[in-house]
Amino acid sequence: MKIAVCMKQVPAYSEGNMDEKTGLIVRSGLEAVVNRCDLSALETALQIKEELGGVIDVFTMGPERAEAVIKEAYAMGADQGYCISHKAFGGADVLATSYTLMQAISSVGEYDLILCGRQTTDGDTSQVSGALAKWMNMPHFTSVTGLKKVTEQEITFEQSFENEIWVQTMTYPCLLAVDGCIFKPRLPSLQLKMASRKKKVVRIGLEQLEDKHPQHYGLKGSATRVCRIFPPQKTSQRDIAFVNGENAADYIMKVMEKIVSLGEEKDE
Repeated sequence: MKIAVCMKQVPAYSEGNMDEKTGLIVRSGLEAVVNRCDLSALETALQIKEELGGVIDVFTMGPERAEAVIKEAYAMGADQGYCISHKAFGGADVLATSYTLMQAISSVGEYDLILCGRQTTDGDTSQVSGALAKWMNMPHFTSVTGLKKVTEQEITFEQSFENEIWVQTMTYPCLLAVDGCIFKPRLPSLQLKMASRKKKVVRIGLEQLEDKHPQHYGLKGSATRVCRIFPPQKTSQRDIAFVNGENAADYIMKVMEKIVSLGEEKDE
């Protein structure tokens, strides 16, 4: 079994600035962590490997500091890590990011299973996994919340929707986007953490890809453009009321009427 796991480094906190010209998050100086859902994707891969054996390769896209994602994955049990890094890749939207990931993964080899986190805490589009599967011409399933059975030929899993849970069985190759609740990520092993210091991270740049045209990547290869950005208005005044029963309903109605009247005044 050969498994690829896509992981991303994201800002640790929601506080941050945006570049008004590009609409991109200014990440310099922000503390970075591994995206929570991606850790669950890695844990899913490790669970499958423990049952069937195989190899787990981790791919992350970002600047040089993103290699920390690979080091953490090594400390959890990943076999090989690839950092997709080049100045041409910066500022990518969903389309360009998924295309870059496809090119990078394809440059390494073929995989039975590709695992991604369902969403990231920075972009939060939940679209990269689907776009990646489309580029790779691979069946795709999202909102995967449970693993039922894995064999050398197929995988059975749960998909959670608003009011239903579907049980699906799919043959390989396929791509699954897992929710953070599927498995609790294990703590890094001290022994593996020490070994990861000497373990090599393979760098994949533009030169290693089959498509070397810089116009197809990053901001230049993105199909979307941010027209306007602004931070959400923060509430300066907070009222706390302790009411019960009908009094609570009356209080809520008065608050709602006040909000509506303020909105009407702004429209005028």
